[in-house]
Amino acid sequence: MGAGDGAAEQSRLAAERVQRLKRQLDQAERATRSWDAGAVGERLVADRLSRLIPHGWFLLNDVHWPGRPKANLDHVLVGPGGVVVVDAKNWTGEVSVSSGVLWQGRFARTQSVDGALAQCAAVASVLAPPHRRFVRPLICLAGQPDLFGITNSDVAVAGADRVVDAVLALPAVLDQQAVVGLYAHLGQQLTLEPAAASPAVKSISVNPLTVTSLTAQPATGRLTAAGPARSGQTAGRPGPRQITHGRKSKAQQHAASGMTRLMFLAAFVVFAVYVLPYWGR
Repeated sequence: MGAGDGAAEQSRLAAERVQRLKRQLDQAERATRSWDAGAVGERLVADRLSRLIPHGWFLLNDVHWPGRPKANLDHVLVGPGGVVVVDAKNWTGEVSVSSGVLWQGRFARTQSVDGALAQCAAVASVLAPPHRRFVRPLICLAGQPDLFGITNSDVAVAGADRVVDAVLALPAVLDQQAVVGLYAHLGQQLTLEPAAASPAVKSISVNPLTVTSLTAQPATGRLTAAGPARSGQTAGRPGPRQITHGRKSKAQQHAASGMTRLMFLAAFVVFAVYVLPYWGR
């Protein structure tokens, strides 16, 4: 093989590397856009859920998933209706609940429903047995404001504009003292760093209290517990009604990681285009 043939082969191989890197770059860009959309959805849902505070509900944002050190829970509500574990989604396209099944377009999102149940079981596992039956799962869809439905496994699915009424429609099962106690307990358990938490939580099977009583009708004025004044709170209990874990949310972490990969891949594309064709000459 002559010098010219060798140079041509090197150029061909360099071009193939560039195409592979470009494909990886496109994939990383798509993933970053998806993570950004997820972060926007979490913020929108958190804003909607904060409207429950005047009705006696407490809100925990972006806290640890018990038993899974690298996973987070988007939102956990504690109030007169019990404990509601909210999984925020920002799905596009047509989303519906039909015959007890959650659909996005023509795809059944059973994995998301199972994930909501797993989150519910994880939170229930850190509660005393008498309170475990008061933990309920809910999927809140930021991009589907008017949606509401119940799946066959009793997972409520609510759009951002209907989630507040759905939670307020839950029958009251806890008095104010129990609400404050559960909030303080979960505030400690779910905001601990994984290394500081108690040993691995055993997986338990939870049959959440049925949420078929959730309706789209407002329940204004039915639940009005105001919660304790900050000046009179018991020592050791979390003060603010909203707790956000100090570290970045999972969507923000993924976005930062995606940007790092984008920069790395872009550097390799430049290297492949301008350096490899002349390598070894």
